[in-house]
Amino acid sequence: MPAMRPAELREFLRERPRVGDGAVGTALYLSGVPSHRSFDNLNRSEPDRVRAVHAAHLAAGAELISTNTFGANRIKLERHGLGAAVAAINRAGAEVARTASGSPRVVLGAVGPTGKTPDPFDEAASGPIRSAFVEQIAALAPGVDALLLETFTNLGEALLALSAAREVAPELGTIVVMTFTEDGRTRLGTPASRVAMRLAAAGADAVGSNCGVGPATTLTALEAMRPAVDVPLVAQPNAGIPDRVEGRFLYPSSPDYVAHYARRYLRLGVSLIGGCCGTAGEHVAAIAGVVRAASAGSRTRSAVIPPTASSASGSAVEAEAPAAPRSRLARTLAAGEFAVSVELDPPWGGSPRALLRRARKMADAGVQFVNVADGPRASARMSAIAFAALLERDGAVESILHYQCRDRNLIGIQADLLGAHALGIGNVLAVTGDPPKLGDYPHATAVFDMDSVGLIRLVTNLRRGLDLAGNRLAGALPFCVGAGVNPAAPDLDREIAHLERKVASGAAYAMTQPIYDQRLLDAFLGRIAAFRVPVLVGVLPLVSHRNAEFLHNEVPGMTVPRGVRTRLAGARTKKAARAVGVSVARDMVRAARDLAEGVYVMPPFNRVGLALRTVRGLV
Repeated sequence: MPAMRPAELREFLRERPRVGDGAVGTALYLSGVPSHRSFDNLNRSEPDRVRAVHAAHLAAGAELISTNTFGANRIKLERHGLGAAVAAINRAGAEVARTASGSPRVVLGAVGPTGKTPDPFDEAASGPIRSAFVEQIAALAPGVDALLLETFTNLGEALLALSAAREVAPELGTIVVMTFTEDGRTRLGTPASRVAMRLAAAGADAVGSNCGVGPATTLTALEAMRPAVDVPLVAQPNAGIPDRVEGRFLYPSSPDYVAHYARRYLRLGVSLIGGCCGTAGEHVAAIAGVVRAASAGSRTRSAVIPPTASSASGSAVEAEAPAAPRSRLARTLAAGEFAVSVELDPPWGGSPRALLRRARKMADAGVQFVNVADGPRASARMSAIAFAALLERDGAVESILHYQCRDRNLIGIQADLLGAHALGIGNVLAVTGDPPKLGDYPHATAVFDMDSVGLIRLVTNLRRGLDLAGNRLAGALPFCVGAGVNPAAPDLDREIAHLERKVASGAAYAMTQPIYDQRLLDAFLGRIAAFRVPVLVGVLPLVSHRNAEFLHNEVPGMTVPRGVRTRLAGARTKKAARAVGVSVARDMVRAARDLAEGVYVMPPFNRVGLALRTVRGLV
């Protein structure tokens, strides 16, 4: 069959219900291929084994079969040392499917996710993911009749793949199917109805649900999609949730059970029914029997609701929630008052009592805010959110929660921020986070699904009442979000450009790394005049020459001028060294009073006394 243009594919699927194939990967695994091997490379190394799977599905009644190229993108193939073989593997996959024995068939070029999570707020960071799709589809398209973009859990990545398909192979019809949870949402919470509208608006010729928990979950998703779009729908469910039996994964859903749901899919008006993980030739045969028995004219549809421009794109948003009702910091900065904060690391153990006492002592001395560090230097302490909430409950000071991206994926980040809001935390400082190798647990896994810019954009979305997938929340979250910056960065141009991106993304204030030179602060503020937001100057009272050398040479982002280190080296006693450190810090507080909107003092080892000596009489 010749390649199908988009309109031809839509018409082919609407003409009557069609039967898809079953799971190629499951069949290869059950045939003895170890799970750690690249199944896609079997197109080259063992083509007859792959061809036999296609032939079995065709013999069972499949009319459309998908190539064995689900993971044949560069990002996944590089894990097997096959990054240079992308084109060869995809071409071979198309050839194997084309030459399998059996009745005439439509060959769908299968394209699966990369395994990387795109940053929903940073298109540039998603470039490598899209490039991987472009490369794969360019190799696959000449040998197939249409494209099947399948098993995506992230709508953003599915849209990247669809964009690549429309660019590289606009002449081919394209089906996009995604995986949903039992409540008919993606793992990031996007409802199936919105998924269908977004994909259809982006050019998908058919949309649907595959993989997931099983046939019932697929039906839930499709029932939500049906009234939302007028493109053909596709069902490719798993054969249930697998169980590991004697070292092998076995799937519980029988062919009869899958056939029962195939009848329900047909009543809903689904155009293509096949299978995903765990479905074999007998499942395909059961589906084919149901489809043959069904009358094409009996298919019904619910009323179609045409997607509006705003609902398809997710661009309709509420106005940002004002920060003032929740945040004293926001009110202080808005009124032009000088903000004073002291940074505390959360306690090592489970008791916050000692640090809460210190916070009350600081409040009595005029300190308004406490910065709560989040896993500083990649160390394991009490949760920063928990300690910030305890400070809020205590009521002596207002917390500024440092929140870093290192330890959480996208879902965890959003969950934490929703929880922080519920616990009364109104201020967030968005930071990327120190890599684990810098701390006490160098073998801990770093996540880094997004960086500080993406985090600021996420918080800005929450301020508008939208989650990271663009779904409307019950209400807006009025966070006052800030950004970190290092005025002494080796590449200051890059650092300033990065801060400008943070401000453009929604940062309402900036907090600097410790500064020890007024001229440096003055020059830095001049450089950011075009996008100036309130700046809180970091002040760290040094306690010894050794302390200064450690911070300068071993802590990322820290610069202690030679002159300051020399003064500390000349101090003959510990007391004299602390006096030098406090003197230098007080000089910076004076400078900040004239040049900036606030200070935050970072006393080493939570030594609150040093912080109070630094600000006493100056604020």
